[in-house]
Amino acid sequence: MEKFDRPVRMPIQAFDSFVGGDDPANASRLARNTAQALLHRVREADDPAVIDRTVGYARTNGLADLAELWSSANPHSLAGSLWRLYLVHEAIAQDPETSSYVYRQGAAIDNSINHIVAGAMEPTGPLEIRSLTEQIFRGAFSGDFEDALDRAAAFCAVMSLGCASIATDYEHTDADRADRATKRSARYLGFAKDLAASARLWRRGLLD
Repeated sequence: MEKFDRPVRMPIQAFDSFVGGDDPANASRLARNTAQALLHRVREADDPAVIDRTVGYARTNGLADLAELWSSANPHSLAGSLWRLYLVHEAIAQDPETSSYVYRQGAAIDNSINHIVAGAMEPTGPLEIRSLTEQIFRGAFSGDFEDALDRAAAFCAVMSLGCASIATDYEHTDADRADRATKRSARYLGFAKDLAASARLWRRGLLD
């Protein structure tokens, strides 16, 4: 498992390279139990202060504990979904300027409804992109979890398009940048698919 010092600042590069740890049965059970307990406790509290602390946990305490608990969880599980929501939220929060540029690039060429489902304000600058991911993440604990997953999946799909567009732009002038953007596009696309699958499972009452 990738090692982190505490507290951890989450540069967007960490989004590209996080590696899950071993996934024995006890780790799987721990991931499931902690994710269920966290979601239930925050929803039951119905307290904005509790939600604020939960959303801001990684920024205050670092990602080490969450990585240890959830990074190796099945991507189509509650723990795996919460881990992806945390990771995307922290990546955007650490670099909102670049993230907003990538999002605008993706939204400009998105022929689907993903940019509509994600719900970003336009024009989507650094403040708007941080507000969007904050709304999505808070919604997982204070609103409709299914909706939060759907919006997060749509957001990641748009970001994937944006990264792919940047990779194309730099293909012949900066091969390293193009390669990084291509890998990031694939990672965002993978997250989009995982979160969309989790949303479908949640609707059926099967996201465990």
